[in-house]
Amino acid sequence: MTPDDDFKPKLGKIRSRGSKRGRKYLHRVLQATMLAGGGPGSGSSARKAKFHGSQIGRGASVGRMLATRDRYAAFRSRRVVVKSRIVKLAGNGINSARAHLRYIQRDGVTRDGHPGELYSAEQHRADGKAFIDAAEGDRHQFRFIVAPEDGAEYDDLRPFVRRLMTQMEEDLGTKLEWVAVDHYNTGHPHSHIILRGKSLSPGLAKGQNPGNDRGQDLVIAREYITKGLRERAAELVTLDLGPRSDLEIENRLRNEVEQERLTSIDRRLLRDRNGGGLVWSMDRDAFQQTLRAGRLQKLKHLGLAEEVRPGEWRLAGDLEGTLKRMGERGDIIKTIHREMIAKGVVRAATDCVIFDPASKDCRPIIGRVVARGLSDEINDRHYAIIDALDGRTHYVDIGKGNGTEPTPEGAIVRIDPKHPEPRQVDRTVSEIAAANGGRYDVDIHLRHDPSASVSFAETHVRRLEAIRRVTGRVEREPDGTWVIAPDHLERAAAFERRQAQASPVIVQTLSSLPLERQVGAEGATWLDRELVAETPEPLRDNGFGREVRAAQARRRQWLIAQELAREDHDRIVYRANLLGILRRRELAGVASQLSGDLGLSYVETKSVEKVEGVYRRHIDLASGRFAVIEKSREFTLVPWRPVLERHLGKQVSGIARGDAISWTLGRQRGPSIT
Repeated sequence: MTPDDDFKPKLGKIRSRGSKRGRKYLHRVLQATMLAGGGPGSGSSARKAKFHGSQIGRGASVGRMLATRDRYAAFRSRRVVVKSRIVKLAGNGINSARAHLRYIQRDGVTRDGHPGELYSAEQHRADGKAFIDAAEGDRHQFRFIVAPEDGAEYDDLRPFVRRLMTQMEEDLGTKLEWVAVDHYNTGHPHSHIILRGKSLSPGLAKGQNPGNDRGQDLVIAREYITKGLRERAAELVTLDLGPRSDLEIENRLRNEVEQERLTSIDRRLLRDRNGGGLVWSMDRDAFQQTLRAGRLQKLKHLGLAEEVRPGEWRLAGDLEGTLKRMGERGDIIKTIHREMIAKGVVRAATDCVIFDPASKDCRPIIGRVVARGLSDEINDRHYAIIDALDGRTHYVDIGKGNGTEPTPEGAIVRIDPKHPEPRQVDRTVSEIAAANGGRYDVDIHLRHDPSASVSFAETHVRRLEAIRRVTGRVEREPDGTWVIAPDHLERAAAFERRQAQASPVIVQTLSSLPLERQVGAEGATWLDRELVAETPEPLRDNGFGREVRAAQARRRQWLIAQELAREDHDRIVYRANLLGILRRRELAGVASQLSGDLGLSYVETKSVEKVEGVYRRHIDLASGRFAVIEKSREFTLVPWRPVLERHLGKQVSGIARGDAISWTLGRQRGPSIT
């Protein structure tokens, strides 16, 4: 018997559907097996095995059946890529779900460049708001991306998606509520499917007991999510377009020979590799031998294989990982070129680089946002393409979408790498705990450092609570005392590394105004700050650096015409407090317009003056972002800070100190925020 001949015996009479007598007989067999020591729970390996939930959830048996198919049986099947993600909706999750729904319906995703059209099982145009409102209170939702390799052959993907979801309902034994959007804006047409995490009808899911589970959480088996759904999609595409012909298969394999990424030829070479890491180019099939020989020559050119003797090759130890990284890099370079061409920006291929915050040599960059998009739609990973002052174009992974505030195209930003290392608050906790038997709380802190305030000690408690929620590696006793391990700093560093995975860089918007509009803007622009800076940013005489040089020259002439600067022999002399003058000019003009809209008079905030009122909104100006603070009969404009957004529509107060505000917010338990 070969491994491909696996079968599962069905005990009992022929055509029996599981009578009580049949079940009793099965129980007797299992009981005898257990007594003989051959049961599934016997043996040391079984006792050490961890529960992973693979046998619970709907579609478990179907998923296992589809996952155990012979790989040769699907040789002619059409290929489909399926990506899946389970998203928790607790807390801010429902707002994230709304944002995701808006994103997949964005402009330019259809063949005609129009916004995506949301549809469902019955509706040609579904109501996205009603779908999200119905999901209020759901524990989770499922998100799928289904991309047939031959998706371009479909005039419309909607019938295919509806048949796939109907098959999924049959496999899971329940009615499903879902919406989908088809995207045609990439080289591979694909569908985004959002599935509610609720079972909507009573039914008998395969492998489960019957019963009315309407409204219960929908739990789908791991095997079905990872493999079953993909196999079902491949079945439908193969049924629609027919099996792949010999010519199609051969053409695809020939194209793989020269690709600089992991291919199916590489996977076969890795399977055939012996214990010494050697493979042979020979094959019984002449076509396969040609493929293997050609691919091995390509790998040799890439430095990933060497010919030990004629026909015998040694593969590099990290062949798979290296080819995957090469493929990812190739995709990134293509993305950079596509976005730059779309914006009409020409840069040399050698000036396109990937910003790696984990590198020891990584330095902050300043530049213009050329584009921002999703690198991984299913996991909400965003990227930004920055045309930097160093004359190079950088691809930056900025992490989760909600970790970075929106940055408009053309904005000037600064990108700083995050350094995942313990903070000073972690060092303080570790020091105090080491002197107090590995324990920490507010009282212990105050006894250790009498000069500390209660609010200062409470910031350390909040830090510990944040680490505990995310990693669970800090223990809190019932009386509120924290147990601090000797390796607390290492655990804090692990927490920072985990946070950096979601948001690996810090994006600071220096100016939301594009470079061209800054030249003649009535305000203290980023160009002005660079002109008067003691140590301005270095500019390379190439790419965006050259554009900034030209813009600075034109801005100088504008300042001279406005009598805000003068030429003195070979240098430019700027008026004292140039930035303050420009800022007041811009605020006066904007305040005049806002005064008419709000029906309130404008009052300028002076230094060392108390600011009180209701925070209404923020406005983006050439001088930066400002907050609108309203009182009963007047309003003022002050520099904005991110912390204000949590107090939108609420009373705030602070003290103006130069160009900054020291805010006192909330219940005043912590320090003020400047």
